[in-house]
Amino acid sequence: MRLRTPSRSVQIAIVLGVLLLVWLLTGERQSFRDQAPDADAETERAATLNRVEVRDQMAEPYQARVRAQGQLLPWREVALRARAAGQVETLRVREGGRVAHNAVILELDQEDIPARLARTEAELAAQRAELAGAERLQGRGLSSESELLRLRSTLAQAEAEQAALRQQMAHTRPRAPFAGVINQLMVEEGDFLQVGEVYADLVEDERLKASAWVSQRDITDIAPGLPVSVTLLDGESLDGEVIFVASRAHESTRSYRVEVEVANPDRRRLAGASATLDIALPERAAHSLSPALLVLDDDGKLAVRHLDEDNRVQLTRVRLLSATSRAAWVDGLPEQVRLITAGGGFVAEGEQVDAREEKTDQEEPEAQDEPTDEAGEPS
Repeated sequence: MRLRTPSRSVQIAIVLGVLLLVWLLTGERQSFRDQAPDADAETERAATLNRVEVRDQMAEPYQARVRAQGQLLPWREVALRARAAGQVETLRVREGGRVAHNAVILELDQEDIPARLARTEAELAAQRAELAGAERLQGRGLSSESELLRLRSTLAQAEAEQAALRQQMAHTRPRAPFAGVINQLMVEEGDFLQVGEVYADLVEDERLKASAWVSQRDITDIAPGLPVSVTLLDGESLDGEVIFVASRAHESTRSYRVEVEVANPDRRRLAGASATLDIALPERAAHSLSPALLVLDDDGKLAVRHLDEDNRVQLTRVRLLSATSRAAWVDGLPEQVRLITAGGGFVAEGEQVDAREEKTDQEEPEAQDEPTDEAGEPS
């Protein structure tokens, strides 16, 4: 049996249908290529970047403190010395007694000083009268200029002798140069004092002076006027203020002497006692972070890794203000910073990374097996 060959028009229609089908298939595939490459490229590119966890953080006010061990000293202490020789007639104070400013401490035998002073004052009165008469005579031309000069010179000598005798008399009644306590009395009534001999030790105890040595690492920000908390051995605290910072370090210890004025309104016996000084430094903006995030840069200085706006790793040098096992306070970072909290050990400075937000404590880890005991049961 002979098969019938399709007509030419049918053959053309079949060919066109096949071509149309091929075009549609190739066109749809091309459309997928036009839409998908960007996402595929981005995914592939992200897969090649190291992943890190970051945390956005703002600087917080921080007030650092410098702690130093020191000693409480009297605000003022002076050894009182005799300025006139003589026998002690009367003691006006007792050892351990309190004296007011300018109070008489003891009385020395004045011997003939009052008599000499009275004679000098009488002679002085006579010389003043003689000089006044000579000046009146000169006004009438009856006295010479040389006579006036002689009388004035004699009067000046008498006035100087009077002042010296009054000073000697004052020295027989020595007074306290400031209010305080007689810490030690070295004489008794009847003793003879020589000029320059120490007869008492006077201590001012209404204020105290705390002295301590601060290392060269901590001395930079310490300045007069900073508040200080002074802790005694019994745990009680006194308020103070820095009044002096040495400009030169001690040659052997390389530390600087710091002095603090401490109020002692109750006049407690604290001079010579040990104390701990906590000096409050000026408040500054700083960041609190885990000590594990601190690294060393190429120069061996402390630094912290963080990201810039393009997710590139930055390594910024910082200064450690204080640290515990849980947190470290540092300054030197920008006020707002994106800290790298995980994965920082696998990235280099300038490297672009895939940044993910840090997992909080409330978030459950994606894969974490429950701890088990030795028998395999959940613990």
